[in-house]
Amino acid sequence: MTKPLMILIAGPYRSGTDDDPDRMAANLAALETAAWPLFAAGHVPMIGEWVALPVLSSAGASGPTDPLAEQVMYPTAERLLQHCDGVLRLPGESTGADQDVRIAEERGLPVWHRLEDVPGYVGA
Repeated sequence: MTKPLMILIAGPYRSGTDDDPDRMAANLAALETAAWPLFAAGHVPMIGEWVALPVLSSAGASGPTDPLAEQVMYPTAERLLQHCDGVLRLPGESTGADQDVRIAEERGLPVWHRLEDVPGYVGA
């Protein structure tokens, strides 16, 4: 590997939570478990919520269930994918993550479904 890749970590965030903040926080924590292994492999991990949630907050929204979220959450991931080199799709039902995969594939970006398949992965 000659250059670090920016890899979008995609998986459930709001899906399946019934908008329960604790369950959304647990989903975000699950996404974040992939951040260190990607970083250790020499890459830059990215999660759309790391960008979208502060954007929502700065716009005065109450959180990911605010009506403004529709204008921020998915569009943030779509914009990030213009800068990412690939997607790591973690397990679980998620309309947004499926959309991220579709966009990545349309752009010819690699999509990995296991950390072990990401170039440079060295194990936990």
